[in-house]
Amino acid sequence: MTGVTREIVRLPTHSGLQGLVAGIVGFREQSAVPLERRQPAGTLLPLVLSFGDPFEIVEVAAGEGAGTYGSFVSGFMPGPVSTRSGRSHACVQVYLTPLGVSRLLGVPGSEVAGRVLAAEDLIPQLGASFSERLGAAGTWRPRLDLVESELLARVGDRACDPADQLVSWLWDRITESGGQVRIRDLVAETGWSHRYVTTCFQRAVGLTPKAAAGVVRFERAAADLGTLPVAEVAARHGYADQSHLTRDVVRYAGEPPAALAVSRRPTAHTALGTTPGGRR
Repeated sequence: MTGVTREIVRLPTHSGLQGLVAGIVGFREQSAVPLERRQPAGTLLPLVLSFGDPFEIVEVAAGEGAGTYGSFVSGFMPGPVSTRSGRSHACVQVYLTPLGVSRLLGVPGSEVAGRVLAAEDLIPQLGASFSERLGAAGTWRPRLDLVESELLARVGDRACDPADQLVSWLWDRITESGGQVRIRDLVAETGWSHRYVTTCFQRAVGLTPKAAAGVVRFERAAADLGTLPVAEVAARHGYADQSHLTRDVVRYAGEPPAALAVSRRPTAHTALGTTPGGRR
C-alpha cells in the first residue's frame, strides 16, 4: 500500500500469562490518509492501548460499540468489525484469549461479547494517564514491559472462578477439534446438564459453546482460503458443502470466500505472525 509506513514489534507471551494472552504487539502506522479496514470474526480479542491518534470503530456487524476511542477492548464477536485509523496511529495491542477476559479485565466474557468498550471503563488504570506513560516511554521495549507488568499484576489479584476448569476444558476440546467437535458429546463427557455447561461457558467466554465453535471453525477455514479450492476447504473443515462454507464466511467476514481470499483482511494472527491453531 503506497504512502503507508508500518512498524510491528512482538513480545512473546510471559509464562504467567499463558492461556490468557496470545501475544503483545507494538504497532505504529503512518499514512497520508485515514485507513479503513474490515476485520473478520476471530477467537483472539484485542485490547488496544493507544498513544497516538484516536481510533474509530465504524461498524460492529453483529454487536454494538461504534464510536471513537483512545484505548478500547473488543469482546468476542460473531461477525466482522469495520474500523478507521488516523494518519498517525500508535498503540500496544494485547490479544486476549476468551478465557483471559475475566481474569484480566475483571468482568465475565458475557459482559463484553459483541461489544466494543473503552478500556478505562473496565480498567480505570488504563485510561489517559496510562496512554501518556506509553508515549513517554520512548521506545518499544519499555512500553511492552509496562503493559506486561500491568497484566501480570491483574492475574495475581484475581481468584479463579470454580467453573473455570470446566470452561477451560471445554474450550480446549473445541479448539483442538478446529470447531468440529459435537458439543453434545462434550457435554455428555462432563457429567453435567447441557444447561449448566452452556450457562457456565457463555458467562465466561461470551458465546455459547456452539457459537464459539462456529467462530473457531470459520477462523481455521479462512486461513486456508486462497491456498486450496473452496470445496476442499469446506470438506477439510467439516462443512456440509461449499454453500455451507460460503454462508459462514459471509456471516463472519462480511464477504464471500473468493473476496476474503483476495482481500487478505487483517486479523489477530496477522499481527502476531501466527496462524489459527498455533502454527508460526
